[in-house]
Amino acid sequence: MGKYKILVVDDEPAILNLITQLLGNEEYTIETTVNGTLAWEKLSRKESAFDFVILDRMMPGINGLELLKMIKSDSRLGVLPVIMQSGATSPEQIAEGIEAGAYYYLTKPYAPTALRCIVRAVIADIELRAEVSAQAARHQESLKYFTSAELQFSTLEDVNRVAGILASLCPDPDIASSGLVELLLNAVEHGNLGITYEEKKLLMYEDRWEEELKRRLALPEYMGLMATVTFERCSSALTFRITDQGQGFDWTKYLEIDPARSLDPNGRGIAMSRRHSFSTVEFQGTGNVVKATVLL
Repeated sequence: MGKYKILVVDDEPAILNLITQLLGNEEYTIETTVNGTLAWEKLSRKESAFDFVILDRMMPGINGLELLKMIKSDSRLGVLPVIMQSGATSPEQIAEGIEAGAYYYLTKPYAPTALRCIVRAVIADIELRAEVSAQAARHQESLKYFTSAELQFSTLEDVNRVAGILASLCPDPDIASSGLVELLLNAVEHGNLGITYEEKKLLMYEDRWEEELKRRLALPEYMGLMATVTFERCSSALTFRITDQGQGFDWTKYLEIDPARSLDPNGRGIAMSRRHSFSTVEFQGTGNVVKATVLL
């Protein structure tokens, strides 16, 4: 049995076979189905336990967009990552899929490397979310007495631990954790280490992103750089303020999900955090300071 269980939904047998061949290895267990009705039956079973879904948009009966909305409105399935694939490539159609909750969007035809890259990104997010959730569960009881604190971080491991600590302060740690990871990670990779959007995209396609983070952290010009996060608790909200030592970036381009970037394996974290994890997200100055709030 593979470590990750994937449901692939497409009315074209050739596409199902292709994806099965591309992803079929010891790491993945793949189930396939040819329409939305059968897919919903599989997903609705309590024992299904799929890790994510690869979903075709254009299908007879319950189409992909309708099934996606059903998944996202279900209390048990709502956090399930969904990769939507389709030949519908207009910005409006892509935006509609993203608005409905698609984690990533692949337009047909796509290269095998693109599918593998997106799947690796989803798996990394799943593992990160699980690790941070475990951290949050360990700290939740003790940290409820804190009203303010400051924490420093510089590595990917630090990001995971600090996000877990901070998420444990929030009413829904699972929802808050993904947003905290994105903002903390942004401070490290784009802030302190100066990795650009295009550089990260290439690194993710080549599966070298984590390797590059570690390489830069060992360089003299980056060694010792720290980012900080403070939190303040009041009666109505938690406020997180994250500051890095970088030059900043044009944060205005990332507050909303841009359909033009929807096929990239990166670039949606800030928008997703703003939409799903926090009540407000406000970048300040050149972008090396961000304030996020969670209502209590």
